[in-house]
Amino acid sequence: MAIWAQYHHLLALFLLTWASAVPTNANMEGDALYALRRAVKDPEHVLQSWDPTLVDPCTWFHVTCDSDNRVTRLDLGNAKLSGNLVPELGKLERLQYLELYMNNLVGPIPEQLGGLKNLVSLDLFHNNLTGSIPPSLSKLSNLRFLRLNRNRLSGTIPRELTKLGSLKILDVSNNDLCGTIPTTGSFSKFSEER
Repeated sequence: MAIWAQYHHLLALFLLTWASAVPTNANMEGDALYALRRAVKDPEHVLQSWDPTLVDPCTWFHVTCDSDNRVTRLDLGNAKLSGNLVPELGKLERLQYLELYMNNLVGPIPEQLGGLKNLVSLDLFHNNLTGSIPPSLSKLSNLRFLRLNRNRLSGTIPRELTKLGSLKILDVSNNDLCGTIPTTGSFSKFSEER
């Protein structure tokens, strides 16, 4: 009987160790989203449901997931958030829509966002983001909407962005950008509007 109890104890210990050593996508994505929650002030409590003890961030408000419970959309436009964007957002591998417009986000746009291969829409307009536009955004081959207007971005528009063949809307107006606007590649179809 003692051997049988010892066997069950060892089996339970093995399973517990194995289960905790294999990270799930939901936990990794939850950790990435929770890093954003920790980096911002949330006076309206829109992130109140973002509980890191829950295995699945798909139950959190403002988060949409696909049938595999992978995060595909983050809708936090006009949420009165203030603080910094976090590089961990680049871990949301299936993210298609990153909507963080009309907040009071500051600091640079993390270059890790360039790893979001499925991103269709990047809406960071009307914040107080600073620094340059990361050239890594040129890796977003599915990107159709890039709205970075009404920030305090500086430097030039990266020429690499002209490789974004799917891009339909580009708005970088009302920033502190300098230099010429590229007119080659996908940028040849855009007009200079204010």
